[in-house]
Amino acid sequence: MHHLSQPLDDVTLTRPSATLSRRERGLCATVFNMAFSVRRRGLSSIVLQLQSRYGYCVQNGGGACNESRFARMTSLRTKGACNPRVVARTCDFGVIANPLRLGNPQRRGRRSLQKAISVPQIARSSRRAAGVSRLLWTVCALAIPLLFAKPAGADDWPQWRGPERDGVWRETGVVEKFAGPEVPILWRTPIGSGYSGPTVYEGRVYVTDRIVEPAQQERVHCFDARDGRTLWSFTYDCPYARVGYEAGPRASVSCHEGKAYALGTMGHLHCFDAATGKVLWKHDLDTEYKIEMPIWGIAASPLVEGDLLIVQVGGEKACLAAFDKTTGAERWTALDDDRASYAAPIIVEQAGRRVLVCMTGDNVHGLDPQTGKVYWTEPFPPQNMPIGISTPVVSGNRVFCTSFYDGSLMIELDPQATTAKTLWRRKGASEKKTDALHSIIATPLFLGDYVYGVDSYGELRCLDAKTGDRLWEDKTAVPPARWSNIHLTVNGELVWMFNERGELLITKLSPQGFTEISRAKLIEPTTDQLRQRGGVCWSHPAYAGRHVFARNDKELVCGDLERR
Repeated sequence: MHHLSQPLDDVTLTRPSATLSRRERGLCATVFNMAFSVRRRGLSSIVLQLQSRYGYCVQNGGGACNESRFARMTSLRTKGACNPRVVARTCDFGVIANPLRLGNPQRRGRRSLQKAISVPQIARSSRRAAGVSRLLWTVCALAIPLLFAKPAGADDWPQWRGPERDGVWRETGVVEKFAGPEVPILWRTPIGSGYSGPTVYEGRVYVTDRIVEPAQQERVHCFDARDGRTLWSFTYDCPYARVGYEAGPRASVSCHEGKAYALGTMGHLHCFDAATGKVLWKHDLDTEYKIEMPIWGIAASPLVEGDLLIVQVGGEKACLAAFDKTTGAERWTALDDDRASYAAPIIVEQAGRRVLVCMTGDNVHGLDPQTGKVYWTEPFPPQNMPIGISTPVVSGNRVFCTSFYDGSLMIELDPQATTAKTLWRRKGASEKKTDALHSIIATPLFLGDYVYGVDSYGELRCLDAKTGDRLWEDKTAVPPARWSNIHLTVNGELVWMFNERGELLITKLSPQGFTEISRAKLIEPTTDQLRQRGGVCWSHPAYAGRHVFARNDKELVCGDLERR
């Protein structure tokens, strides 16, 4: 087996055939470097060496690489997954050398190796090679899944708040302290303004933005996670109306099973082929559902559940709508009387069922995600207007919700039935004299019996989940200001914080207090999102492949977080 950094000169490499779709070229996200050595019945050593590190395919018997389907691959550093179907096809087509034709590669050299890499001829070879064939196929079947498996501890970040939509980053092998005052930047690429955080899926980074010249348009971008190259972009006209804070789209792109779902500020919903950018289906939700537009537009990231895509629409007769994720056909609508909020829906387990939990502009609901049937409702009416942005968070049988003007709500789920009740609700006298937690942008962490979150003016707090009592408060993680923000992400025993000044913090949180371990600059604040205090970075980062991906109103950056 050659070291990954060594190029292989024994085979001819050619650019991928046009018959390979962009989806197939993008599915495999690792370096392929493999060698088989077999001796049987006096045959010479058989060595098959394949590599597509530089975005090439192995030449198939002197012709284009049509059947072996060796796709372009991203580097190991992107830690992407490989599609099992492509792996199976790779095995089926048998990119294995023919031992009878190969001879000794040391003597016969490059030309014979070229001939050997072909559609399987081993099965058609003489009886003398049958044993070798079976052995090679066995080795191939065992080795290829290992080669293409996602590296241990590696994750994508395919939707809002990560793989499980829970704000947990499960990768290992990341730094525990920064080496300097700045996060090492691997690449940066220009984009327009917007609030949406990036997502990372199968070696690609997705983000949305807005431009106003030559026309008001929203865009959906897909970049190569290795180097920031644009893989595709989709642009559509989108004049903003009835919307404040016009920097751009709010909702993160959700990726699942080869598709990318993007929701714009005015309710434009698109389903793309995630690799090619081809539009598979779309809806203009504002036109179709007559959206009662929230003042900050449509913001909740779409949720994939089973064969459905669930969206908080905010229509006159449908606060929630579910669509067939493949065809886009409407499957159900629900909550006719609720106004939309900006909070993303989640799925919880309750009484042996999967339950959709959604904080609307008026209530918190638990629904059957397959039918839209309402299981339970807990009121959470707004004092002034619907302003809830924070995603509901869960610990055991408890669900915690918070809003800027309206304080905190703790709900207890019945473990034996699809019912719920309010445990406590706390609310301060004003946005400055708060009680428990009045969060505006940041989604809290609910860890065991404690809630950690960011209050109305950037105060980092710990609450006793049983009562809502404040255990401590810290004002050093981000400078205090109205709506000052920190995005919180758990990684092992540490909590990573990305504050609105563009700083990344490695910390520990406990009921005893806040401990800052290390802090480094990641990206500069910009003023389109907020024209105060020198600008802000309000978009949630993505963590994938031991990298961090963050955006402002001018660029998307990739920072290196790998421990060495």
